[in-house]
This record gives sequence, C-alpha cells and structure tokens, in this order.
Amino acid sequence: MSTQPSRNAGTHQTRWDSALSDSAHASREQTGAAMVVPLARSLAILGAFTPQEPWLGNQEIVFETGIPAPTVSRMVRSLVALGYLHYSPAQRKYRLAASVLSLGYAAIAHSSVQRLARLEMQSFADASGTYVVLAARDRLDVIVLETCASKPATIDLELHAGARLRIASSPMGWALLSALPELERFYLLGNVERRAGRDWPHLRRRISEGISQTHNAGYCTSLGEWEPDLAIVAAPLVIRDQTPLVLACIGPSAKLGRARVERELGPRLVAAAQHLQEQVLFDD
Repeated sequence: MSTQPSRNAGTHQTRWDSALSDSAHASREQTGAAMVVPLARSLAILGAFTPQEPWLGNQEIVFETGIPAPTVSRMVRSLVALGYLHYSPAQRKYRLAASVLSLGYAAIAHSSVQRLARLEMQSFADASGTYVVLAARDRLDVIVLETCASKPATIDLELHAGARLRIASSPMGWALLSALPELERFYLLGNVERRAGRDWPHLRRRISEGISQTHNAGYCTSLGEWEPDLAIVAAPLVIRDQTPLVLACIGPSAKLGRARVERELGPRLVAAAQHLQEQVLFDD
C-alpha cells in the first residue's frame, strides 16, 4: 500500500460537528484584530513554496495565499530585496532564497525533541508493528518532522519528513488542535471554515469529535476514514515553552481494530508522548 502526500494531501475530507458559539466567533475576531496583517501576509507568501512546487509566479502565489495580486507584487519585491526570495527573469517566477534557511536553522538548532524522539518512535514502531510520525503545525497544515517504520515494515507509506496534511481532515491535525490555546484554535478554525466551503459542516463535526476524544482519552483515532485501508492514532505532545507537536502511529486497518486501539495502542501512544515530554524536560 502506498500513500503519496502532496500539496493537496488532506483532501480526504472527513466529518466533524459541534457549532462554534457566538463567544467563540467573538474570540476569533479579537485574535484576528491583534494580528499584524502585512507580516502575516509575508509569511503566508514564504509558506506557499514547497519541495513539490519550488517555483511560483505571482498568480500562483495569489491562488495559494488568497492575497490580492497588487499586494503580492509589492511584497515579493520586498522579499527579494531582503534576500528571502530569488527571482528568475527567464522563468518569471520566484523561489525561496538562502536567507530563509537561517530561520529554519534557528528554530531547530537548540531543539532536542527530534533527537530524543527517534529512539522512542522506533521502539514504539517495532513493538506495535506501525509507522510512527512526529509532526507540527504550519498554519492550516500539519507538517511531518520525523518518521519511523517498524522492522519489518507492515505498510508502504510514503509519508516523509516535510510532507503536509490538512489540519482539518487528519487525526494528527485534530490532536494538534486539541492542544492549542482556545483563542488560537478558534482563529484557525475560522480560516478553515472560509476555505472549506460546502465541506465545512462535515469537517466541523469530525474535528469536534476528534478534539473531544483527545480531551477525554488523550488521543484521537481515524479507523479507515482518512484512507480506507489505514488506521491512525494520534496524541498531542505538549512541551513547556514550545509549540505543541503530535505523535501518531499508522497501520493497516485490519491490524489496528478499535479494540486493540482502545486496549493497547491508544494508551501506549499517550504514555510514549508523556515519556518523551519528560525526557525533553530532563535533557534541557
């Protein structure tokens, strides 16, 4: 079995419910009002570039970000001048420049999470016969940071570091959303709602169920929803002074039934996340 995530990964639109209250909408609006819009737009432009689409023209950036074309034109010129984008006259397109690397290196240089996570993840993968993933949020996506496959592998899953999934339509996204501060979560869901269109009622119900399950059990599941042949269990990894991460295990639906998930894999994944949290605190 091979699943190839792409820029459109996560278009497997699953379902969720529980309407946002009036106070939630108010909180979301307050959060949005506090944002520095030009900065947010500049970061959105940089975030539109991916390994799959390294070169983008103005219209492609407009399509990916929803930012008006005149604003995109002004901002990309500034980002080129600052060294964050490179412009190719031949292609009439832009790509990320070297200055962007310094931002990424600064973010991970002192983080021990991935280093410590590898051993924990590989041990879990081998013991459970699953594919284990560590991921983080990047705007409305979940971005994969680290993966470990069981030995021998039980599935052929092309979910590599850097792969993206929609935060609204994957268990990893639901687990991450459950760990976010309330205002941040409402603001993000407002953006999801605007992009989801007619899929929003289904997404809203499934996200709500995933968040509720995570709050109650410590993890959430998708048993054959995200992909018919796959089962996924995801638990938030909350570490002091860091943005929330998510730890997930993925395996064939035939081997990850509800009984096994509730009896074994769910509690073990929560315990693994807690153990990793303790290791990081001790390491720091």
